[in-house]
This record gives sequence, structure tokens and C-alpha cells, in this order.
Amino acid sequence: MNEAVLRTIITDANGAETLVKEADDLGRNFKDQRMTTNQIRAIFNEVRQIQGMWDINDENREKALRRFVLLKPKMAYRARKERGNAVRSLVEILDPAADLVIAERDKEKQDANFQRFVEFFEAILAYHKSYGGN
Repeated sequence: MNEAVLRTIITDANGAETLVKEADDLGRNFKDQRMTTNQIRAIFNEVRQIQGMWDINDENREKALRRFVLLKPKMAYRARKERGNAVRSLVEILDPAADLVIAERDKEKQDANFQRFVEFFEAILAYHKSYGGN
């Protein structure tokens, strides 16, 4: 995925249309690559747990941010472990998207970027399922 497009999705408050279009394309492609819902959920469930911690208070937010940073090696492991290239392709998109969240130093902007990261990942999963992904 083009870096400028990914930046629009994660850092631009007006990037919802781009998010939907790209998630639609990715969901279809991952279904065509025979990615399973379980392969996506292995990573998505961790993101949901992080999201649950993120909004509670500053102490938990710092723990959530650390866990989010540590998601990167977990994703790399999953990409290497799974057969085929579908999970690797997903991680090649999510990894730089996570970098855009992590690199933001303004707390409010980082919070917004994280929320858009979650929305993007959720949309990919939803489109994957809508195209008949198992």
C-alpha cells in the first residue's frame, strides 16, 4: 500500500472514504488469498484488548501503548508462522500503520490515530467476511 494512502487513513480525520475503499480492496484480496478469519483474529483480538486498556486512564494508556509497540514483533512472528503470504501481506500494511500511531507525540493526535488504526483493521476484517472469507 502506498505510504501516502496509509498516512491519510491513519492520520487524517477526513480519511474515512479512503479507509473504506482500501479496506474493501484488502478484504477482497485477503479472501482471494484464502486467509482465514482465525488468522486475522489472532492479531485483531490483541488489538481489541489494547483498545480496552487505552481509554481507561493515563497509567493504563501507557501500558496499552507499550503493548501496542510490542504487537509489532508478534505480528512479525504470525506472518512468518502462517502458511502462504496472506498474513504477511496484512502485516506489511499494519506494521507501518502502527508506526504512524507510535511516532505521534501529541497525546490527543496519537489517540485519534490509534482509533483510526482500529477502525481500519476492523473494516478489513468486516470486508473479508462480507466477501465470504472463512
